[in-house]
Amino acid sequence: MPQFLTLLSMLFWWVLYSSIGAIVPAIIAWLVLRWTERCPVVFNRTYLACLLWNLAGILLIAGVAMHEGHLRPPYGALLASNALRFVLVANMFIGALLLWRLIPRTDAHRIRPTSACMAVAVVTAVAFGIATSLTG
Repeated sequence: MPQFLTLLSMLFWWVLYSSIGAIVPAIIAWLVLRWTERCPVVFNRTYLACLLWNLAGILLIAGVAMHEGHLRPPYGALLASNALRFVLVANMFIGALLLWRLIPRTDAHRIRPTSACMAVAVVTAVAFGIATSLTG
């Protein structure tokens, strides 16, 4: 029973932190998509796509961290690993795919794949910029 409650608590916090962490990327992606599409896009679907992207990203990066054995700071060795680089590229591909498939424009057309790629690139660049400024 304690293992079940621990797993349930871990799943609850995973979803809660992912939903909090998806707000800023959703706002950035929504702004980029409005700019590239020249048409309003639906924000709640943008948030849903960013939430699913965040959930998948946390799973992938945590899986690599567990596989590499770098669960505690310093994370320099984890950041230098090729497995993490591959997972980050896969994460960007997943993000572009989710944005492209889940976000409609207000005129009922799907956004273009290039717009989804641009939104993912901007979100990733902002995230790397913030991470770089925080780590030194």
